[in-house]
Amino acid sequence: MHTDQLADTFVEYFEERGHRRIVGSTLLPPPGDPVLFTTSGMHPLTPYLEGRPHPLGRRLVNVQRCLRTTDLEEVGDPTHLTVFEMLGTWSLGDYDGPVSLDWGYGLLTEGLGIDPGRLYATVHAGDERTGTGPDTASLRLWQDRGVPVELTVEDNWWSNGPVGPCGPDSEIFLWSGDGPPRSTPTGDDRWVEVWNHVTMSHRRLDDGSLVPLPRRNVDTGLGLERLASLLQGNSSVFECDVFDPWRGLVPTVWPLDETSLRVVCDHLRSAVVVLGDGVRPANTGRGYVLRRLVRRVLTLLWRDDPSRGVGDLPDELVRHTLDRFRQDMRPGDVVRILLEEEHRFRRLLERGRQVLARPRFRGPLTQEDLHYLHDTHGLPRELVTNLRQE
Repeated sequence: MHTDQLADTFVEYFEERGHRRIVGSTLLPPPGDPVLFTTSGMHPLTPYLEGRPHPLGRRLVNVQRCLRTTDLEEVGDPTHLTVFEMLGTWSLGDYDGPVSLDWGYGLLTEGLGIDPGRLYATVHAGDERTGTGPDTASLRLWQDRGVPVELTVEDNWWSNGPVGPCGPDSEIFLWSGDGPPRSTPTGDDRWVEVWNHVTMSHRRLDDGSLVPLPRRNVDTGLGLERLASLLQGNSSVFECDVFDPWRGLVPTVWPLDETSLRVVCDHLRSAVVVLGDGVRPANTGRGYVLRRLVRRVLTLLWRDDPSRGVGDLPDELVRHTLDRFRQDMRPGDVVRILLEEEHRFRRLLERGRQVLARPRFRGPLTQEDLHYLHDTHGLPRELVTNLRQE
């Protein structure tokens, strides 16, 4: 099943159960949200999860593009992407967690034909420190469906930051490996988390204490590319159909090992999406995330051949990505900005090499040295580390 078919099946399944589809927003979070980018489908819905009535009702479903900077170092493994699409459902004070889990189980097994024997669930075991008990309702649901369950404490307590709505969650894992599992999901990473169901039951206050919410909400998120890759019988998210054009063309331009190929495809594709949503390179904030993506790509490309450059990127890959995320930026403008960043990075590298060649920096660098290099010469720590390894 292609990713577009999977997304349509997901939305239609929940529309049949009274959910109204909301249009996914860009990567830019709503005003007042402290995060740089939308990291999950719930971010644009924060006011409604906190009590404001939603104009479309109390049952919602959508497809939301997301970006997580916390996963940058993980990109290249089989499951992590920088920009990805999240399938989400919400109950705003309507049904409770076990109903959501029951529908999720039905979609996976009946709607998508997944063998129930490939499923594993994790459930909150309770936490004496916070006075929260075990999530017995979710546990009972999974036991009734014959799905094995692992009980955890911190891994199955969700929060949207140090303060604000929080509550127990139940995560659904799908088996991806060959042979029998060695352990439960926390002990065998061949169990891939695909769907998280959160019951927002409490609010964490500034002092760390928990108070019950007057209205319980349910927030779920399913990684589209993760599930698609597993349904398609692939071993990584980079082998699902949305990456077919990238995997087909990038190796013809830049021969790369598998891990480097994944990082280059992910970061360039993510940079295109970020540009398409209106972000421009800068030294701070969202613009610096974009700049880091481009520089990480160039560092990999130049490792084997300094003559490589983003100007070699096929226009059809840029166009394919802009079309997929319904962005109206022209491919030529994307490539122009990427080339400007490449030229800027080359100049910065040359200046960095000259500065680091000074006697002061030939030995081990102190924190004071790193701050000086950043504040005076504009050399980020990551760049200095890379230059010292040349």
